Amino acid sequence: MAINLKPVDVAVIGLGAAGGVAVLPLARAGLKVAGIEAGTWMDPHSFKPDELHNNVRGLLTSVPKANREVPTTRNAPGQPTRRGAIHPMMNAIGGTSIHYWAQSWRLKAWDFKTRSEVLRRYGASAIPKDSTLEDWPISYEDLESYYDIVEREVGVSGKAGNLQGRIDPGGNVFEAPRQREYPMPPLRASGFTELMADAAQKLGWKPFRPPAAINSEQYNGRPGCVFHGYCNRGGCHISAKNSTAVTTIPAAVKTKNLAIHDLAHVRRIEADANGRVTGVTYIKDGKEYFQPAKVVLVASYTYENSRLLLLSKSKAYPNGLANNHGQVGKHYFGHQQSGVSALFPFDINVWYGTPAQAAAVDDFADDNYDHSGLGFIGGTCLQPHTEMHPIEAASMSTFGRAPAWGSKWKAFIKENAARWTSAYLQTSSFPYENTWLDLDEQVTDPLGDPVCRITSGPKENEARAVDYGHRKMEEWFRAAGAIEVNRPPGGGGGGGPTTHAYGGTRMGDNPETNVVDRFGFSHEAPNLGVLGASVMGTSGARNPTQTAQALAWRTAEHLVKNWKSISA
Repeated sequence: MAINLKPVDVAVIGLGAAGGVAVLPLARAGLKVAGIEAGTWMDPHSFKPDELHNNVRGLLTSVPKANREVPTTRNAPGQPTRRGAIHPMMNAIGGTSIHYWAQSWRLKAWDFKTRSEVLRRYGASAIPKDSTLEDWPISYEDLESYYDIVEREVGVSGKAGNLQGRIDPGGNVFEAPRQREYPMPPLRASGFTELMADAAQKLGWKPFRPPAAINSEQYNGRPGCVFHGYCNRGGCHISAKNSTAVTTIPAAVKTKNLAIHDLAHVRRIEADANGRVTGVTYIKDGKEYFQPAKVVLVASYTYENSRLLLLSKSKAYPNGLANNHGQVGKHYFGHQQSGVSALFPFDINVWYGTPAQAAAVDDFADDNYDHSGLGFIGGTCLQPHTEMHPIEAASMSTFGRAPAWGSKWKAFIKENAARWTSAYLQTSSFPYENTWLDLDEQVTDPLGDPVCRITSGPKENEARAVDYGHRKMEEWFRAAGAIEVNRPPGGGGGGGPTTHAYGGTRMGDNPETNVVDRFGFSHEAPNLGVLGASVMGTSGARNPTQTAQALAWRTAEHLVKNWKSISA
């Protein structure tokens, strides 16, 4: 028998990057909010500058709940599933924003209207086969003010390239117009990033320093980054990386309107016979609790958002909450992320720093170039960066110049460990009929609930786009003086769980093809909202975090302004 708790206005499931933002406007408006989180507070003093701990063993992110429900993966129905050992996401107050790279990008205007823009410029034949691509129900202009809010509330460093239509080559000249400059200047350059920026300019490209949710100077009482070099999969011991654990969540707690229920494993969202949600059932310390709420916002990350809705069956929703149209889990896609490595004839000094400290090129992202005859739409952001560690350095490719073991290998590593690096590439990804999320029929978590299953088939469009991006990155590296370049095979296949997962609860005006409306509220359960990248219909060639946060703030603001009608 569940223990009934005191009712609240809003229950937010998950206090990560998205839920951790949404609680602030709700709490400031005076609503009583229960933040239900599977993890707990992490002490910044416990974060370790330790490659073995963070990058090799993944101990910071090896938290019990996430790793007991790692999604399974298959390439097509009927095939056996695979399952990884470590979930890419983590449970904590602040979630994965604690250990992420903190790249904090806006999407381009094109990303919101991809289908109509492709039809206009290239015709219907350019739309990828079997794609379920739709235009977003909102535009970049609808979201711009929320991007601006997040950049200030969370804290983002960068340089505007398009300030109210005025182009500044010091920033990203391909970005959509913004109303204000970033609240902080960009992270400092390094010798390596300056080398790469100079090479890009010689090629006629337009390099810039990318935006990051990392303090480049003191901001809101927290210090600027010291570039000590353990940002990748590590927490920041001085809180210069702006996770929601040190920004929006503490600000919401100060209002005294946010109560945090930590170490709580949510199992179901309850609904009444009329189809309205009534609250959240969770397990803590072996006991079952029911948190009544007038409104529920689900912010448990893409895989868990779909899984939790599918598990929450009731008389009103026999196939899962908000799934009477069969759209929960559909239109899922993982971002195409890849790397190209290069060997230089001289030391390039990529030790320390942070991956967000980079030279970036957007010339080949989105639709910033003519795709006629290329056989794909979308594109790739190219981003060579800093932060190298000894074990990673010694694990380098020998680029065909030495064997993979023995004395000659040791001599090669000794001479070249400081002369190689890799670039991070993100390629536009889209939803397809052959890719979706559902519940695994055989694999369960320790409570007996099915884990999420990813079905992800091949995607020719993305494979071609990735290959094109790889070739451009090789051109860039060689222009900077690289003597060898390794390009991995093109992407587009069925990958496992990723930190850049989208869809499953897509946003759109049509309930026949979407789960939530343009404000993130369910078409079927009017007092249920969904937060995070699971509502996004396209990825862009960049990280989803800031877009998910801007959408979360917008959803929360809409709830506040329409409280009586939504909560009634």
